[in-house]
Amino acid sequence: MNDKLSIKTCPTCGSDKIQLVVKDVTRKYKGQTYTVPAMEFYECPNCGEKVYDKVAMQKIEAYSPAYRHEHALAEA
Repeated sequence: MNDKLSIKTCPTCGSDKIQLVVKDVTRKYKGQTYTVPAMEFYECPNCGEKVYDKVAMQKIEAYSPAYRHEHALAEA
């Protein structure tokens, strides 16, 4: 079974221009900037919508300071 996400139409604007991209994604959480390197996700050039699959979300969680406290508690 292939769990790979395949999107042909933007779920927000309906554009068929949505494409799979690989980029470093920089975000902020409570004033703290962090970067998730080489993120693979779908991005629409028309409206800016970004669609993340399960693997991308797990990668965001691994780098985000928002989840560090939760992971530390789970490992204790």
